[in-house]
Amino acid sequence: LDSYPAVVWEKTINSGSCLWRQRHLISIAPRVEALNRLIDMQSNVIADLEAPISRDLGRVLCIITGASKGFGRCLARQVAELLKPRSVLLLVARSGDKLRELQADLAASDADKEGIVVRCVIADLGQKEAVEEIVRAAKESCPNDIERLILINNAASLGDVSRFALGFTDSTEIDSYLSLNVSSALCLTAGIMSAFPQRLGLRRCVVNISSLCAVKPFPSWVLYCTGKAARDMMFRVLAVEEPELRVLNYAPGPLDTEMQEEARANTGDPVVRTSFCNMQRQGQLLTCEESGAKLMKLLLDDDFLSGAHLDFYDL
Repeated sequence: LDSYPAVVWEKTINSGSCLWRQRHLISIAPRVEALNRLIDMQSNVIADLEAPISRDLGRVLCIITGASKGFGRCLARQVAELLKPRSVLLLVARSGDKLRELQADLAASDADKEGIVVRCVIADLGQKEAVEEIVRAAKESCPNDIERLILINNAASLGDVSRFALGFTDSTEIDSYLSLNVSSALCLTAGIMSAFPQRLGLRRCVVNISSLCAVKPFPSWVLYCTGKAARDMMFRVLAVEEPELRVLNYAPGPLDTEMQEEARANTGDPVVRTSFCNMQRQGQLLTCEESGAKLMKLLLDDDFLSGAHLDFYDL
């Protein structure tokens, strides 16, 4: 467009005719106007593309287990930022003090201003009564017009990582570990999905916080690897059985948490222990926030293959 005035002026001088100049300007004016409109349209499109897109999870009942610390606590904060008013965030953990502290923090944030209900359930998922209590609290707290149900099975324990597989001879110890880390996740998922059956206008999603240990053996981590592998397969089966239910196994990567500290201190296998220590020393551990952000994007996009095992480093 900047070239038009120059062209017109040059031809005006050469022609020596004011009439020619006037006619030439009239002839190109429609084209200049059309080009200006096109540029304006393109500028608006570019501005729209560059503008931040506001997205949310909808009006949700979201249940997070193991919410008092570490990754679960971080997820509670991140989910709260993506909920519409009249959503319910149900936080579950064994530690009442830490849960109430988190509840107070969320109440002081924008979440409370947006009309989001945050409720705490203090429960030990290793006990049968805990599942019943969580299901009851979910039913009592949930409004009838929720658009989405999200259950994040995050609660887990490391177990004794100082011993190798042949050192576990006490079936009671093994049963106790599997009760907390496997059985409770299945029972809670079944209880919640039964309490909130499929209906028109309701999207349901179950997230299992998985691990690389679900697909790769780590020496001296027999309990943890077994529990994670069992949970992954459990939710893969669920995805096949319930095609309308969205199911995700998300491995968050090596997180800088108390569990990671425990792993560095107590792991019996020297190679595994050294590997974790090196990762911590070299700054290779992930923050809960950066891993949680990827999970939030997965939930927002909602285009993952149901039942898939997705690792932080795959995304």
